[in-house]
Amino acid sequence: MAAGLAIIYLFPYLTKLIPSPLVTILVLTGVTLYLGLDVRTVGDMGELPDSLPVFLLPDIPLTFETLQIIFPVSATLAVVGLLESLMTATIVDDLTDSSSNKNRECVGQGVANVASGFLGGMAGCAMIGQSVINVKSGGRGRLSTLAAGVFLLLMVVFAGEWVAQIPMAALVAVMIMVSIGTFNWASIRNLREHPLGANVVMISTVAVVVATHDLAQGVLVGVLLSGFFFAHKVGQVLAVSSITLEQGRTRAYLVTGQVFFASADRFVAAFDFKEVIERVRIDVSRAHFWDITAVSALDKVVIKFRREGTEVEVIGLDKASATLIDKFAVHDKPDAVARLTDH
Repeated sequence: MAAGLAIIYLFPYLTKLIPSPLVTILVLTGVTLYLGLDVRTVGDMGELPDSLPVFLLPDIPLTFETLQIIFPVSATLAVVGLLESLMTATIVDDLTDSSSNKNRECVGQGVANVASGFLGGMAGCAMIGQSVINVKSGGRGRLSTLAAGVFLLLMVVFAGEWVAQIPMAALVAVMIMVSIGTFNWASIRNLREHPLGANVVMISTVAVVVATHDLAQGVLVGVLLSGFFFAHKVGQVLAVSSITLEQGRTRAYLVTGQVFFASADRFVAAFDFKEVIERVRIDVSRAHFWDITAVSALDKVVIKFRREGTEVEVIGLDKASATLIDKFAVHDKPDAVARLTDH
């Protein structure tokens, strides 16, 4: 493996006409065969196909029980495949300084996977290693990808005996090169500069993937943590200010920000329920109520003011917030909200 890495990184200094990963595979395979080294090869990992694919229908019962068996696996494959394909597209875009159509890539991958099932193939996705090697070897157009696929098919089918002799160490060296090239080393250097939440998400995702060998679980943990930190940050943006009107008889509150489960407590705590005052006007024209927790918070504020004998007026509700409040607050507690207006 060390010899393979040396060839990969040193051979380009001699010439770039031939991709160094290909030279690594050829040299290490030749050395292994010449010296008769007892190392694990591609053939040890499984039997290679010896014929071209043919069209056929899967011989399985088309029942709900079959769907229950294959759905969890297929859903996991779809999630992992889409994630890796989108990540590959992003990396290739950065390497080529171009912009790809991610939706078209996903649709094409789905159609190809459905078609491959009728040819005895397995579901697949964009490969980071092959794509990076292809780009760094000079491939830029669709023909390079097609040529790689056709060449691999011919090699496996018609030269399977030779392919089976390739030592796994050569392929491991290539993958290490790809890992080093695709890893964002700046993310480690910038750990002190990045927000704590971003660092926690990155480290947790990597740790889960390494521990479980499952990209889907790692991404799921990362998405959940990202959502938690995002909700916490947005919840801190909420602000409630107030002024006195009508010679101290009315207190006008102005709510600015997003009211939802993460900021509902801050919203309620911003009001002074012990102040002796005749009327309270709550202007929410610069706020939005997103969920039932937010509706309950507004409901709680109105109830507490009314218990103190204060008349409450809520103004500036947008249509979506008013609909949500009308559904979950007014119908369930008809005496809670004194008056809702749209001005």
